[in-house]
Amino acid sequence: MRALILALMILSAWVQAAELRLDIGVASRSWSSTELLAHPQARWIAIADDISYKRSMSYRAVPLVALLPGLRPGDLLQAVARDGFAVELPATLLLNPAGAQAWLAVEDPAHPWPPLAPNKASAGPFYLVWLNPAASRIGAEQWPFRIARIRSVAPLAQRYPQLLPARDAAPRVTAGFAQYQKHCMACHRLNDAGDSRFGPDLNIPHNPTEYFAGDFLARYIRDPQSLRHWPQGRMPGFSRAQLNDEELTQLLAYLRHMAGRKVHSPEPTRPDRS
Repeated sequence: MRALILALMILSAWVQAAELRLDIGVASRSWSSTELLAHPQARWIAIADDISYKRSMSYRAVPLVALLPGLRPGDLLQAVARDGFAVELPATLLLNPAGAQAWLAVEDPAHPWPPLAPNKASAGPFYLVWLNPAASRIGAEQWPFRIARIRSVAPLAQRYPQLLPARDAAPRVTAGFAQYQKHCMACHRLNDAGDSRFGPDLNIPHNPTEYFAGDFLARYIRDPQSLRHWPQGRMPGFSRAQLNDEELTQLLAYLRHMAGRKVHSPEPTRPDRS
Protein backbone atom coordinates (compact mmCIF):
# COMPACT_ATOMS: atom_id res chain seq x y z
CA MET A 1 0.00 0.00 0.00
CA ARG A 2 2.82 2.41 0.84
CA ALA A 3 4.43 1.73 -2.53
CA LEU A 4 1.16 2.55 -4.27
CA ILE A 5 0.75 5.78 -2.32
CA LEU A 6 4.34 6.78 -3.13
CA ALA A 7 3.76 6.08 -6.82
CA LEU A 8 0.63 8.23 -6.79
CA MET A 9 2.51 11.04 -5.07
CA ILE A 10 5.26 10.88 -7.69
CA LEU A 11 2.68 10.90 -10.47
CA SER A 12 0.94 13.88 -8.90
CA ALA A 13 4.23 15.77 -8.67
CA TRP A 14 4.96 14.97 -12.33
CA VAL A 15 1.56 16.31 -13.35
CA GLN A 16 2.32 19.62 -11.62
CA ALA A 17 5.77 19.74 -13.26
CA ALA A 18 4.43 19.24 -16.79
CA GLU A 19 4.35 22.84 -17.90
CA LEU A 20 4.85 24.52 -21.24
CA ARG A 21 6.32 28.01 -21.26
CA LEU A 22 5.40 30.45 -24.01
CA ASP A 23 7.54 33.57 -24.51
CA ILE A 24 6.05 35.40 -27.47
CA GLY A 25 7.27 38.96 -27.85
CA VAL A 26 6.85 40.70 -24.51
CA ALA A 27 4.14 38.29 -23.37
CA SER A 28 4.95 35.24 -21.27
CA ARG A 29 2.65 32.51 -20.07
CA SER A 30 2.98 28.99 -18.68
CA TRP A 31 0.38 26.32 -19.39
CA SER A 32 0.03 23.15 -17.37
CA SER A 33 -1.02 19.86 -18.92
CA THR A 34 -4.28 20.06 -17.00
CA GLU A 35 -5.06 23.52 -18.37
CA LEU A 36 -4.28 22.52 -21.93
CA LEU A 37 -6.32 19.33 -21.79
CA ALA A 38 -9.27 21.45 -20.67
CA HIS A 39 -8.65 24.24 -23.21
CA PRO A 40 -11.90 25.26 -24.96
CA GLN A 41 -10.37 24.47 -28.38
CA ALA A 42 -8.87 21.12 -27.34
CA ARG A 43 -10.19 18.08 -29.18
CA TRP A 44 -9.16 14.61 -30.26
CA ILE A 45 -7.29 14.40 -33.56
CA ALA A 46 -6.06 11.41 -35.52
CA ILE A 47 -2.58 11.43 -37.07
CA ALA A 48 -2.49 8.82 -39.83
CA ASP A 49 1.28 8.51 -40.15
CA ASP A 50 2.97 9.85 -37.03
CA ILE A 51 6.60 10.76 -37.74
CA SER A 52 7.86 9.81 -34.27
CA TYR A 53 5.77 6.72 -33.57
CA LYS A 54 5.81 5.41 -37.16
CA ARG A 55 2.13 4.49 -36.98
CA SER A 56 -1.32 5.98 -36.56
CA MET A 57 -1.89 7.84 -33.30
CA SER A 58 -4.69 9.78 -31.62
CA TYR A 59 -4.07 12.78 -29.39
CA ARG A 60 -5.93 15.29 -27.29
CA ALA A 61 -4.57 18.48 -28.82
CA VAL A 62 -4.97 22.25 -29.12
CA PRO A 63 -4.43 24.25 -32.34
CA LEU A 64 -1.04 25.87 -31.82
CA VAL A 65 -2.20 29.25 -33.11
CA ALA A 66 -4.87 29.28 -30.37
CA LEU A 67 -2.03 29.61 -27.86
CA LEU A 68 -0.29 32.38 -29.80
CA PRO A 69 -2.58 35.43 -29.87
CA GLY A 70 -1.17 38.29 -31.88
CA LEU A 71 1.08 36.08 -34.01
CA ARG A 72 2.04 37.90 -37.21
CA PRO A 73 3.19 36.49 -40.58
CA GLY A 74 6.70 37.92 -40.18
CA ASP A 75 7.29 36.35 -36.77
CA LEU A 76 9.69 33.48 -36.18
CA LEU A 77 9.12 30.94 -33.43
CA GLN A 78 11.37 28.34 -31.86
CA ALA A 79 10.23 25.19 -30.09
CA VAL A 80 12.81 23.97 -27.58
CA ALA A 81 12.74 20.40 -26.28
CA ARG A 82 13.98 19.18 -22.92
CA ASP A 83 17.03 17.55 -24.52
CA GLY A 84 18.19 20.71 -26.32
CA PHE A 85 16.55 20.03 -29.68
CA ALA A 86 15.47 23.44 -31.04
CA VAL A 87 13.41 23.81 -34.22
CA GLU A 88 12.48 27.10 -35.84
CA LEU A 89 8.95 27.62 -37.15
CA PRO A 90 8.13 30.58 -39.41
CA ALA A 91 4.78 32.06 -38.45
CA THR A 92 3.69 31.88 -42.09
CA LEU A 93 3.81 28.10 -41.75
CA LEU A 94 1.36 28.22 -38.85
CA LEU A 95 -0.97 30.89 -40.24
CA ASN A 96 -1.53 29.50 -43.75
CA PRO A 97 -5.16 28.25 -43.79
CA ALA A 98 -4.52 26.24 -46.95
CA GLY A 99 -1.42 24.52 -45.61
CA ALA A 100 -0.63 22.01 -42.90
CA GLN A 101 -2.25 22.58 -39.51
CA ALA A 102 -0.05 22.57 -36.40
CA TRP A 103 -1.49 21.07 -33.20
CA LEU A 104 0.03 20.85 -29.76
CA ALA A 105 -0.62 17.32 -28.52
CA VAL A 106 -0.88 17.10 -24.73
CA GLU A 107 -0.15 13.90 -22.84
CA ASP A 108 -2.68 13.02 -20.16
CA PRO A 109 -0.72 11.69 -17.15
CA ALA A 110 -3.64 9.40 -16.36
CA HIS A 111 -3.32 7.84 -19.82
CA PRO A 112 0.34 8.19 -20.85
CA TRP A 113 1.47 7.69 -24.41
CA PRO A 114 3.61 4.67 -25.30
CA PRO A 115 7.41 4.96 -25.22
CA LEU A 116 9.07 6.02 -28.46
CA ALA A 117 11.34 2.98 -28.24
CA PRO A 118 12.09 0.24 -25.71
CA ASN A 119 13.43 1.72 -22.47
CA LYS A 120 12.72 5.23 -23.75
CA ALA A 121 10.26 7.88 -22.65
CA SER A 122 7.17 8.90 -24.57
CA ALA A 123 6.90 11.97 -26.82
CA GLY A 124 5.14 13.84 -24.02
CA PRO A 125 4.23 15.83 -22.23
CA PHE A 126 3.96 18.21 -25.22
CA TYR A 127 4.42 17.23 -28.86
CA LEU A 128 3.89 19.29 -32.03
CA VAL A 129 1.97 17.26 -34.60
CA TRP A 130 0.55 18.16 -38.00
CA LEU A 131 -2.62 17.51 -39.93
CA ASN A 132 -2.11 17.40 -43.71
CA PRO A 133 1.69 17.83 -43.40
CA ALA A 134 2.26 17.23 -47.12
CA ALA A 135 0.45 20.49 -47.94
CA SER A 136 3.40 22.45 -46.50
CA ARG A 137 6.13 19.84 -46.97
CA ILE A 138 6.61 19.54 -43.22
CA GLY A 139 9.93 17.86 -42.43
CA ALA A 140 10.63 15.33 -39.70
CA GLU A 141 12.44 17.98 -37.62
CA GLN A 142 9.26 20.04 -37.54
CA TRP A 143 7.59 17.44 -35.31
CA PRO A 144 9.41 18.31 -32.05
CA PHE A 145 8.47 16.26 -29.00
CA ARG A 146 9.08 16.65 -25.25
CA ILE A 147 8.72 20.39 -25.80
CA ALA A 148 9.52 22.56 -22.80
CA ARG A 149 9.26 26.03 -24.31
CA ILE A 150 8.05 27.92 -27.36
CA ARG A 151 9.46 31.39 -27.88
CA SER A 152 9.72 34.10 -30.51
CA VAL A 153 13.20 34.79 -31.84
CA ALA A 154 14.87 37.34 -34.07
CA PRO A 155 15.65 36.48 -37.71
CA LEU A 156 18.54 34.09 -38.11
CA ALA A 157 20.73 36.62 -39.96
CA GLN A 158 20.59 38.92 -36.93
CA ARG A 159 21.26 36.23 -34.36
CA TYR A 160 23.94 34.24 -36.16
CA PRO A 161 25.53 36.04 -39.13
CA GLN A 162 28.33 33.44 -39.12
CA LEU A 163 25.85 30.98 -40.66
CA LEU A 164 25.33 33.10 -43.76
CA PRO A 165 26.97 32.16 -47.05
CA ALA A 166 29.02 34.78 -48.88
CA ARG A 167 27.01 37.46 -50.67
CA ASP A 168 28.33 36.29 -54.03
CA ALA A 169 27.64 32.61 -53.31
CA ALA A 170 26.07 30.54 -56.08
CA PRO A 171 22.26 30.21 -56.05
CA ARG A 172 22.62 26.52 -55.19
CA VAL A 173 24.57 27.44 -52.05
CA THR A 174 21.93 29.97 -51.00
CA ALA A 175 19.23 27.37 -51.56
CA GLY A 176 21.29 24.93 -49.52
CA PHE A 177 21.33 27.38 -46.64
CA ALA A 178 17.52 27.19 -46.59
CA GLN A 179 17.76 23.38 -46.50
CA TYR A 180 20.22 23.60 -43.62
CA GLN A 181 17.80 25.78 -41.66
CA LYS A 182 14.92 23.39 -42.22
CA HIS A 183 16.63 20.04 -41.76
CA CYS A 184 19.83 20.52 -39.74
CA MET A 185 19.56 23.44 -37.33
CA ALA A 186 17.18 21.66 -34.97
CA CYS A 187 20.02 19.33 -33.92
CA HIS A 188 23.28 20.95 -35.02
CA ARG A 189 25.30 24.11 -34.71
CA LEU A 190 27.63 25.44 -37.41
CA ASN A 191 30.50 27.84 -36.75
CA ASP A 192 29.40 27.58 -33.12
CA ALA A 193 26.15 29.28 -34.15
CA GLY A 194 22.67 28.03 -33.32
CA ASP A 195 20.49 27.35 -30.32
CA SER A 196 20.48 23.55 -30.36
CA ARG A 197 22.75 21.56 -28.06
CA PHE A 198 21.70 18.20 -29.43
CA GLY A 199 24.25 17.28 -32.10
CA PRO A 200 27.84 18.22 -33.01
CA ASP A 201 28.95 21.37 -34.80
CA LEU A 202 29.03 20.85 -38.58
CA ASN A 203 31.95 23.13 -39.36
CA ILE A 204 34.37 23.27 -36.47
CA PRO A 205 36.78 21.75 -36.04
CA HIS A 206 35.95 19.91 -39.29
CA ASN A 207 33.17 20.06 -41.84
CA PRO A 208 31.74 16.63 -42.83
CA THR A 209 32.52 17.39 -46.47
CA GLU A 210 36.19 17.30 -45.42
CA TYR A 211 36.19 13.75 -44.09
CA PHE A 212 33.43 11.95 -46.05
CA ALA A 213 34.91 10.85 -49.39
CA GLY A 214 32.96 10.47 -52.62
CA ASP A 215 29.21 10.11 -52.17
CA PHE A 216 29.43 8.80 -48.61
CA LEU A 217 28.10 11.99 -47.00
CA ALA A 218 25.00 11.89 -49.19
CA ARG A 219 24.55 8.22 -48.33
CA TYR A 220 25.03 8.96 -44.66
CA ILE A 221 22.32 11.65 -44.72
CA ARG A 222 19.94 9.25 -46.44
CA ASP A 223 20.57 6.38 -44.01
CA PRO A 224 23.12 6.95 -41.21
CA GLN A 225 22.93 3.39 -39.89
CA SER A 226 23.82 1.93 -43.29
CA LEU A 227 27.32 3.42 -43.05
CA ARG A 228 27.97 3.39 -39.35
CA HIS A 229 25.77 1.02 -37.40
CA TRP A 230 25.51 2.38 -33.91
CA PRO A 231 22.57 1.40 -31.69
CA GLN A 232 22.84 4.68 -29.79
CA GLY A 233 22.89 6.77 -32.97
CA ARG A 234 20.16 9.41 -32.90
CA MET A 235 20.41 10.95 -36.37
CA PRO A 236 17.42 10.00 -38.54
CA GLY A 237 17.69 9.24 -42.22
CA PHE A 238 16.18 11.68 -44.74
CA SER A 239 14.07 10.02 -47.41
CA ARG A 240 13.56 11.57 -50.84
CA ALA A 241 10.05 12.54 -49.76
CA GLN A 242 11.59 14.67 -47.01
CA LEU A 243 14.67 15.88 -48.90
CA ASN A 244 14.71 15.22 -52.63
CA ASP A 245 17.90 14.72 -54.62
CA GLU A 246 18.14 18.34 -55.78
CA GLU A 247 17.61 19.62 -52.25
CA LEU A 248 20.26 17.24 -50.93
CA THR A 249 22.67 18.53 -53.60
CA GLN A 250 21.91 22.08 -52.45
CA LEU A 251 22.55 21.20 -48.81
CA LEU A 252 25.90 19.61 -49.69
CA ALA A 253 26.84 22.72 -51.72
CA TYR A 254 26.16 24.90 -48.67
CA LEU A 255 28.24 22.67 -46.38
CA ARG A 256 31.17 22.65 -48.83
CA HIS A 257 30.93 26.43 -49.12
CA MET A 258 30.93 26.88 -45.35
CA ALA A 259 34.03 24.69 -44.99
CA GLY A 260 35.87 27.71 -46.40
CA ARG A 261 34.17 30.14 -44.01
CA LYS A 262 35.11 28.73 -40.60
CA VAL A 263 35.18 30.88 -37.52
CA HIS A 264 38.10 30.70 -35.12
CA SER A 265 37.81 27.64 -32.93
CA PRO A 266 39.79 27.17 -29.72
CA GLU A 267 41.70 23.98 -29.22
CA PRO A 268 39.38 21.32 -27.85
CA THR A 269 39.88 20.31 -24.24
CA ARG A 270 41.33 16.85 -23.99
CA PRO A 271 39.95 14.52 -21.34
CA ASP A 272 42.11 13.94 -18.30
CA ARG A 273 43.05 10.23 -18.22
CA SER A 274 45.36 10.39 -15.24
